[in-house]
Amino acid sequence: MSRVCELTGKKAMVGNNVSHAMNKTKRKFGVNLTKKRFYIPEEDRWVTLKVSTSALKTINKKGISAVLKEAKEKGFIK
Repeated sequence: MSRVCELTGKKAMVGNNVSHAMNKTKRKFGVNLTKKRFYIPEEDRWVTLKVSTSALKTINKKGISAVLKEAKEKGFIK
């Protein structure tokens, strides 16, 4: 499975390692992902999602139901 947040669609970015001599080599900036179980009271079930830590902060602020609804509208969840 790819390293993509299931709620926000965040994925790895590409950039450069820059040495003191200004030599540049390609590198990847990975996403800070965690696997987390969420309880959805409307559906009375548990769901396991691979989410970024910034998405976790959003879930704590808005609630899982609102975040899932937004992700469905944006097309990250079917």
